Amino acid sequence: MAQKKLGKQTVAFSNPPIISSTYSIVGPKEGEGPLAKYFNLILEDEFWGEKTWEKTEAKIVKECIGGCLGNEKVSNDDIDFLFSGDLLNQCVSSSFGIRERNIPYLGLFGACSTFVEGMALGAMTIDGGMADNIVASTSSHFCSAEKQFRFPLELGNQRPPSSQWTVTGSGTALLKSSGTGPKITHATIGKIIDMGIKDANNMGAAMAPAAVDTLYQHFIDTGRTPDYYDLILTGDLGFIGKQITLELMMSRGFDLKSNYNDCGCLIFDRETQDVHSGGSGCGCVATTFCGYIFNQLQEKTFRKVLLCATGALMSPTTAQQNESILGIAHAVSIEV
Repeated sequence: MAQKKLGKQTVAFSNPPIISSTYSIVGPKEGEGPLAKYFNLILEDEFWGEKTWEKTEAKIVKECIGGCLGNEKVSNDDIDFLFSGDLLNQCVSSSFGIRERNIPYLGLFGACSTFVEGMALGAMTIDGGMADNIVASTSSHFCSAEKQFRFPLELGNQRPPSSQWTVTGSGTALLKSSGTGPKITHATIGKIIDMGIKDANNMGAAMAPAAVDTLYQHFIDTGRTPDYYDLILTGDLGFIGKQITLELMMSRGFDLKSNYNDCGCLIFDRETQDVHSGGSGCGCVATTFCGYIFNQLQEKTFRKVLLCATGALMSPTTAQQNESILGIAHAVSIEV
């Protein structure tokens, strides 16, 4: 009997794991944005001494995990499992980034929802008594993502207003079975939502229905209302996806206007940074949470946060074959 299951899609943890430490690394453009002071490390350029963007992304993963463990003076041997993923084919940034760590590894692909997917699975593993220390990490890189999913940068293609800027960066969180820090109390696992959207330059519209489906189900499963939370935060819908989410949630009877935002709207300054509809990518929610949001939880500015990360389950092959973009969203409730 699933004693910890609430409703259709939510798990309530009886021994909520602690988020004891986070670390975030971002690229130069992100370092020029409004959240700059909250990131642990800002790169001076997109290559960081490497010859390719893919090698750079793997290095970012490696150093970000190292920084997170270093904050707590925890060694590789102390970690039971590591959950990680990224946007590159077969999650190579994650696997190459951790290949020297000798940590039991579970590679994930939830596209831009991967960070929260890792936190949810890590919380389940700890609450189930199968681990004491778990790392959840993810990354993205603007240049490698554009090259894989849209057009090589050398072509200089004009980006439409609906497009978003993939965040260059990585975020890592250390989850522990005991200690001090914000607790992950619930996880709501999303379903695949397909609205038939095929435009890879309008990811907010493709992913917003999945966010709405998961947020709605979280409230139904838990019996909570939006005002329970100080902040409801989606991962990387950008300005277009954020507006769609507000409207669709209102149509389902939930008004989010007073306490809802999106990481893709927070990480860049839309007026000065030419990011069109905002930020996106695995690194968007990961760096925003591990930098800004975790700081606000520690300061108790926020005490209850519902973090819902969205992902577009697509590949270069499905895009070339004119398949629709599948959306997914996972949420965790984080409380001080």
